Amino acid sequence: MVILLTGSTGFLGSRLLPLLRARGHRVLCAGRRRQPGCDFIEADFAHDSEKSAWVARLSGVDAVINCVGIIQETPGQTFTRLHAETPRALFAACVDARVRLVIQVSALGADEEATTPYHLSKKAADDFLAALPVRSRIVQPSLVYGPEGASSRLFRMLATMPFAVRFGTAPQPVQPVHVDEVCQAILALLDETGGPRSARVPLVGPAPLPFIGYLGALRRSLGLGRLRVLRLPYTLARGMAWLGGFVPGSPLTPDTLSMLARGNTADPAATTRLLGRPPRPVDKFITHPQAERREAQLDWLLPMLRTSLAAVWIWTAYVSAFAWPVDDSYRLLERTGIPALLTPLMLYGASALDLAFGIGTLALPRRWRRPLWLAQLGLIGFYTVVIALRLPEFVWHPYGPLSKNLPMLAAIWLLYELEKKD
Repeated sequence: MVILLTGSTGFLGSRLLPLLRARGHRVLCAGRRRQPGCDFIEADFAHDSEKSAWVARLSGVDAVINCVGIIQETPGQTFTRLHAETPRALFAACVDARVRLVIQVSALGADEEATTPYHLSKKAADDFLAALPVRSRIVQPSLVYGPEGASSRLFRMLATMPFAVRFGTAPQPVQPVHVDEVCQAILALLDETGGPRSARVPLVGPAPLPFIGYLGALRRSLGLGRLRVLRLPYTLARGMAWLGGFVPGSPLTPDTLSMLARGNTADPAATTRLLGRPPRPVDKFITHPQAERREAQLDWLLPMLRTSLAAVWIWTAYVSAFAWPVDDSYRLLERTGIPALLTPLMLYGASALDLAFGIGTLALPRRWRRPLWLAQLGLIGFYTVVIALRLPEFVWHPYGPLSKNLPMLAAIWLLYELEKKD
């Protein structure tokens, strides 16, 4: 077949592409970035929301697989445009281009009970496609697990933390399915010839389990002990979700809390039929427990380390500028060889630099952090050498004010090595 694949650089699409090629299909990748291993068609779901933009692109195409999807909106990428308007334009063009099959990757929960913008936008495209005179399969997976998936990485991180938070008393059932089995099911749908013109196909794991149970199963698979659970009243959870809605990229928002409370389950019969066997359970998801555990732990330990370093820089700036006796600071600076006339400039300049380092540690994007870590290493190293030579009593002080620079240097070097450029 000639297959047009959208979302080929995403979590599911990038897994599906090599499998399609391995089966001998010619794949046309429609997107903004060229993808190795397929013929590239430049397209932008954020703008190509007219049918006329897609008809020519579908010339000679036998099947379309739409894998475009976002979890959270960003400037220029909205649920309405990416999930509803542009897919409807694509699907309408499929009718005119006489495409034989359209597979739409939707989401479990995009149904009559949908309330969140995410589910409602998916449902709008699903309903439109189901009403068209074209053979279609609307794939509706539950939570999809894959080692490189953003949500899977988040759940692994939560599973390795000292405790997990349960919001309210609702069961919060989920039925996670592995990304490899979602791909296999889509390949099976490509090969099907019978059945109704249009159908919704839920893809789920073998059995439902509470969301906290999902985290507990991941934790056990990662080689850790029992999951400790902190239970929060749902009212408090709603307040936290409301605050999270104002934080870009926050995993806890009113919508995500609503979807969690509703649950995410379905009959696994369709998944079993397409796979020819029952889908794998959660305890079979983790294949490299040691490596995945280390990555998951670093996902929360590194931000904690960075926050603590920022606190040290900011506290040092405050103490130097406002809390410690200024005359004592001036005398110490003079002993290091700084002229008395310049001591105010050095004191408050150093405090300002410490404050800048603290704010930068918290706020700078990852691509700018490695130069920041080098600057901090250089400054602490300079301070350590000067103080050791000019103020030797601090070397032998029983509270170790100078020797404490060693773990600071080690921590910053760790961040420098681990937080690579994007």
